[in-house]
Amino acid sequence: MRTALYYGKENIDLTEKPKPQVGPNDVLIKNLNASICGTDVAVFQHGPGTGHKISVGEKFGHEMVSEVTAIGKNVKDFKVGQRVYPYPVHASGDASKAGVLGGFTEYLLIKNAQLNHDLYLVPQELSNEVAAMIEPFTVATRAVKRAYPRQGDFACVYGAGTIGMAAAFALRYFGCQKIMIVDHSDFRLSLAKEFGFEMVNSANEGLKAKQLAYFGRGTSLVGNQPQIDITIDAVGASEILQTFLDSTVVDSRIVLVGVDKQPKQIDLLRLTFASQAIIGSGGYRPDDVKTVFDILTANQGQIKKMVTKVYPWEKLVSAIKSAADPQHALNVQIKY
Repeated sequence: MRTALYYGKENIDLTEKPKPQVGPNDVLIKNLNASICGTDVAVFQHGPGTGHKISVGEKFGHEMVSEVTAIGKNVKDFKVGQRVYPYPVHASGDASKAGVLGGFTEYLLIKNAQLNHDLYLVPQELSNEVAAMIEPFTVATRAVKRAYPRQGDFACVYGAGTIGMAAAFALRYFGCQKIMIVDHSDFRLSLAKEFGFEMVNSANEGLKAKQLAYFGRGTSLVGNQPQIDITIDAVGASEILQTFLDSTVVDSRIVLVGVDKQPKQIDLLRLTFASQAIIGSGGYRPDDVKTVFDILTANQGQIKKMVTKVYPWEKLVSAIKSAADPQHALNVQIKY
């Protein structure tokens, strides 16, 4: 079977390995499409320790849609030919290995496979390209749920990558009335506009002025601040959290899904007086999968446009390099 092994900075070995043998309780799946995550790009560009815990010599990739190709004699819940979504935390057999499940490897053995635990049946109406984005959509949807969105809320998403864009779709699904996406990529923001979201290129536009014009003035301890109930940080830049804290908009919430490793000093008194909330969101939960199926099904026409290009597996390195260019790409995938 075709297997991609990670060997460090800009070093991927596209090789062949034996296909796994199926045990009596196991399911063998063949990956159809695999989406490239920002963490895959990070470890390719910068080396180990910069994304998921990918060890040298190990398979990687974790955003995919797959097909059942063989089942063990005791397996009752799956049939050959079904399309499935491998839920990484469980399908990997080790939660710490969820990020290196093996989306860039042709076949995977799911041991002791359970329906709606390790593998979920993919709705028939979803294309392979859209279904390959289930995993990042679950990450984004979990982040939005953590913000406790209310009907009519105003929300601002920082980052127009796959997770940021997915968060915007989830916010709309949960009833948010106004949604703005902030990024530096005109290419990605043009898609956001096409999808019906307000957009701002904060590299060359006055962000606060645009926010005030769109959201109006909110109730704040310091006066002239935009009424943003929910902020989703899908970038991980320190200034995003600081802007939120400085706004002191009453009852506002920020969810941090982008990774910012820098320590912070926070004025807890102002945070308390404004009833603001800082919320972390890591990964996803099983109930997010059903929500994502609903979001993808209802918005498939738009969401399919998030896929910039699909490369053959043999061009994995080119695909990762393409995904690293936010000015010309959003979601990039490989197919087998």
